[in-house]
Amino acid sequence: MTKKLSKIILVLALIGLFFGIGYQAGLEEAEIRTQPDDVDFSLFWEAYNRINDLYVDSEKIDDEKIVHGAIRGMLESLDDPYTSFFDQEESRRFLDDVSGYYEGVGMEVGIRDGNIQVISPIEGTPASRAGIKSGDIILEIDEKSTSDMELEEAVNLMRGEGGTAVTLIIGRNRTTQEIELEREQIQVPSVNWELVNDDIAHIKIHYFHQELTNEFNEMIPEITASTADKIILDLRNNPGGALDSALDVAKYFLNEGDIIVKSQGADGEIKREYKATRSSVTFDHEIVVLINEGSASASEILAGAIKYHRDAQIVGKKSFGKGSIQTMVNLSDMSNLKITISNWVTPDGSLITGDGITPDYEVDMDLEDFEEDQDPQLEKAIEIIK
Repeated sequence: MTKKLSKIILVLALIGLFFGIGYQAGLEEAEIRTQPDDVDFSLFWEAYNRINDLYVDSEKIDDEKIVHGAIRGMLESLDDPYTSFFDQEESRRFLDDVSGYYEGVGMEVGIRDGNIQVISPIEGTPASRAGIKSGDIILEIDEKSTSDMELEEAVNLMRGEGGTAVTLIIGRNRTTQEIELEREQIQVPSVNWELVNDDIAHIKIHYFHQELTNEFNEMIPEITASTADKIILDLRNNPGGALDSALDVAKYFLNEGDIIVKSQGADGEIKREYKATRSSVTFDHEIVVLINEGSASASEILAGAIKYHRDAQIVGKKSFGKGSIQTMVNLSDMSNLKITISNWVTPDGSLITGDGITPDYEVDMDLEDFEEDQDPQLEKAIEIIK
């Protein structure tokens, strides 16, 4: 038996017999079970042998690509855009995302109604400077249609070495626009704050990546030493990120033991409750939360928890509604599976997926009554908190 064939058998054992995973929000190890009686992989081997026997150009046959293609096909059958396979290079890029650094154009994308849609552009990046907005549909990437394209493929096409260009066809309000972007090193911002009107701390969390907890902790003494007795928590265009970072931030706004979010299985049963832990400082300031169409995942979790426990008013636009939970599973060749394992539910039992968070005060940023440098959503938040 060749080494390549042995590798195929090993990986097929992982993909074909993989039916359970350990449960948590970070990286997981798969629980390998015995092969079920009703799964017959002989058809795979039949097709594999026919390819090797008959394909016109045997030099193009790559066993690793065949196995990876089989895994992708298996996951595509689930019709879930957030359950996917990462090869070794894609896995490296994913870890770069979590760390907050990568090379690309600087926007978070998702799939809605079968379209590749912009969740949010990242401030100060090529996508943001070019005027790309939350809700824009990416129709083409370098003349390649995104119709029926996997999310990871679209992301990979837009990624690339800094200094290179990518051309997008963007759909917005039944019109299309061609935009050429030059890729660059993207540093995803974490959090910043400013004092507004001498008594309001305007805290903007850009992304829940690994550095957020430390940066937020460093910021706390500045806020508590200021004259602020009110807080506007700005989660607009925050596409989410790591759950652990959201939980760490939530504890500063909630009481110990408050439910931050629940995970719900397909049968509607609550699988786990995540609760606020004790913190050295609790902001008991009056709070208003800002969200928009680019607020997704972890930012929706935090907004929902603060609204429920602190009776905080929500201002802006309805959030994206990305409330499914994925876990990463390492495979033996350093590739990864990203698998949806449950859905997020707010403390009051509302499902985030599809529904999102609805603001108490809906304010549109595109109103013609405002100047370009004005922020009507922030102004409304200030009005309410005053």
